[in-house]
Amino acid sequence: MLRFRQPLIALLLLGAAPIAFAEEPKPASDGPVRAFTGRDLFSLEAASDPQISPDGKTIAYVRMSNDIMTDKARPTIWLVDVASGGQSPLVAGPGSHRSPRWSPDGKRLAYVSATDGAPQLHVLWMADGTSAKITGLPDSPGAIAWSPDGRSIAYTMTVPDTDTKLGSAPDKPEGAKWAEPLTIIDKVTYRADGAGYLKPGFDHVFVVAADGGAPRQITFGKFNDNGPLSWSADSRTIIFSANRNADWELHPLNSEIFSVDVQGGGIRALTSRNGPDEGAQMSPDGTKIAYLGFDDKERSYENAVLYVMNANGGSPRALTASLDRSIDAVKWAGNGALIVSYDDHGVKRVARVGLDGKMTTLATGLAGDAFDRPYTDGEFSVSKGGTVAYTGGDTLNPADVYVAGGKDGRRLTRLNAGLLEGKAMAQVRKLAVTAPDGRAIDAWLVTPPGLAQGAKAPLILEIHGGPFAAYGPSFSTDYQLYAAAGYAVLYTNPRGSTSYGAEFANLIDKKYPADDYGDLMASVDAAIAAGVADPDNLFVTGGSGGGVLTAWIVGKTQRFKAAATQKPVIDWSSFVLTSDGSNFYTPYWFAKKPWEDHEGYWARSPLSLVGNVKTPTLVVVGSEDYRTPVSESEQYYTALKLQGIPTALVKVPGASHGGIAARPSQSAAKASAILAWFEKYRTAAKP
Repeated sequence: MLRFRQPLIALLLLGAAPIAFAEEPKPASDGPVRAFTGRDLFSLEAASDPQISPDGKTIAYVRMSNDIMTDKARPTIWLVDVASGGQSPLVAGPGSHRSPRWSPDGKRLAYVSATDGAPQLHVLWMADGTSAKITGLPDSPGAIAWSPDGRSIAYTMTVPDTDTKLGSAPDKPEGAKWAEPLTIIDKVTYRADGAGYLKPGFDHVFVVAADGGAPRQITFGKFNDNGPLSWSADSRTIIFSANRNADWELHPLNSEIFSVDVQGGGIRALTSRNGPDEGAQMSPDGTKIAYLGFDDKERSYENAVLYVMNANGGSPRALTASLDRSIDAVKWAGNGALIVSYDDHGVKRVARVGLDGKMTTLATGLAGDAFDRPYTDGEFSVSKGGTVAYTGGDTLNPADVYVAGGKDGRRLTRLNAGLLEGKAMAQVRKLAVTAPDGRAIDAWLVTPPGLAQGAKAPLILEIHGGPFAAYGPSFSTDYQLYAAAGYAVLYTNPRGSTSYGAEFANLIDKKYPADDYGDLMASVDAAIAAGVADPDNLFVTGGSGGGVLTAWIVGKTQRFKAAATQKPVIDWSSFVLTSDGSNFYTPYWFAKKPWEDHEGYWARSPLSLVGNVKTPTLVVVGSEDYRTPVSESEQYYTALKLQGIPTALVKVPGASHGGIAARPSQSAAKASAILAWFEKYRTAAKP
């Protein structure tokens, strides 16, 4: 356990020119307006995984908060009354508590709790608050699903496999202390970001009685069986997705929908096309299955389409093929309609889809529980009567619990009102951008609190990762910290971003980075033309795909005073052969393997441009990043050093690629380090 230490959040402002600010707004109380600081990250809370009860009267949700003494997120489970908005803690003792799931009659709630050792499945009886631990598992259960009769709970769990053996060491004398035995790796994917080096094993489906007892494994084999899990109406069959092909390691996208007989264990494939089929949900009457998928064309991006087929796998038909947006989640609302979520122009929406394909929007502005950057995110659930609960937010508010209805939904919680009242928060506005080829590009401009009318501020261009992802009008702690230090922040969705259709995303198919550079420069020009950005004090940063583009930009132009590339890819050849997704990048991002097209890989590698770099460039990476491995950042740092370019390498201890901002102190310190780097090169604003 780590003891909290105050992170370094003081900004190095010496030598920076003062910025003209208007008088700060006063809060409702007599207290002073306070800036948003790195320490505030410990006080932020967010709602996630909202699960509405079958009768639509109560929502169980996971309330994410941060423990300042352990420097970690602490999930607890709370209840919200839909009618009044009143809430109370349900499972909030020491430990980590998540994944609430209502029984079909709404009288019990299953959840996963970890207080000591591996997380275990629990069931709570709502009438008297009695809770029982149902499992004693060696690993964490996932994809929890109640049977319709309420007697059983299905889940997925990793089943250990035997290590590969090659030879043996000599016999060890009794009492001797020898080195650890050899580790033999024979899998294509042998490590994963956030999990580290993988122990041999496969994910399979299990069933356990809802009142406890010995769990029973019902799928087997050297394949990974995935959730979500969905039961047939008679509680005899479970639907799941998996890639059970012999070559699954080399072709990871070719998954199918399967059914497994709970008693006999017989497995049947219900789909058979080349491409991913997943997210299956059985209709309440057991006659139809809704699922998501697409035909694999080996392009960088494809929309996930909503399909419905008969329960036996017959008569599949697409319901959203004409939408040109990717469906990311689906749930039944009765037997005649489905509720789905999808991203559109940087905003996540929830919509009703009839079996005739007709769509009706129910809610917009969904938000997730990540704080650092404004990625599209959010979750929802549906009651038996069709009431939709979801997590929503905006640029000034992290995710709260909402129910759909009316123009903007009805907000049930205000988790951060006490913290953010009286804070001087940065405002965010949409910025119109036209790309060099005439395309419209979505962009948002964050302005420092109290910036005087007509005054200019230094500008940070912050670029999203993916690259097939999207930013939107959501809350961001990084941007609030940058703005509190006096910087304007520009963020965009350049070509390649999702939520604008398949054609827009595939403008960078097999040629990333390339024309997205022009979109980003046009966005900077628009921020300058808007009269906010100081053209003599431009800075650039971004993580993952945004780190790629940051390193690409400083190899293309010298217009930025300083840069901070976070967890970048620098050499595509070395990346493809060391990343945890090596079985995906060819053929989807590159048509050929690295040794078949060295020149093509090199032409798209930021390392090929390092000889052009004149911009002081900070390099930031998590020390346990297995997505864009640490070696990528180290290569770039060394190359910049050898070129005589001012640089420093910042490693975030213990952090993965996806978890680089997971611990509040590290998230605050990382933002502070980037600001301190920019302050070294910021110059006085011209009158």
